Amino acid sequence: MLESALRTFAVVASLLVIAGFGLFVIDEARSATDQTTAEIAGQKATRTADPSPEEERAREAAHSGARELIDDAGDVLLSPVAGLTADSESRWVRRGVPALLALLIYGFGVGMLARFAAR
Repeated sequence: MLESALRTFAVVASLLVIAGFGLFVIDEARSATDQTTAEIAGQKATRTADPSPEEERAREAAHSGARELIDDAGDVLLSPVAGLTADSESRWVRRGVPALLALLIYGFGVGMLARFAAR
């Protein structure tokens, strides 16, 4: 019972982290061509793993409900490791390193915990 719950959490958390990072990559690709004010304000919040309340409101205005749900889940999952790269000037480092660490923690770490729970 515990094993399947941990395994399910590990898979869902990893998929949410991957989806959030993938959407960040799409935003970055689009930002090269789209320069509208609302989109720029919304993208500022997606460039950090733990946005401020002001950045969160701008992101909500710029994104759909489904996208915002993925972003909010990613915020929660990345928040334990987001502080490690908060001072970096590179938005790729601010998003990529926490995403990689979260995948290691949730995908590998919780997956290993599920294997031990089975024994």
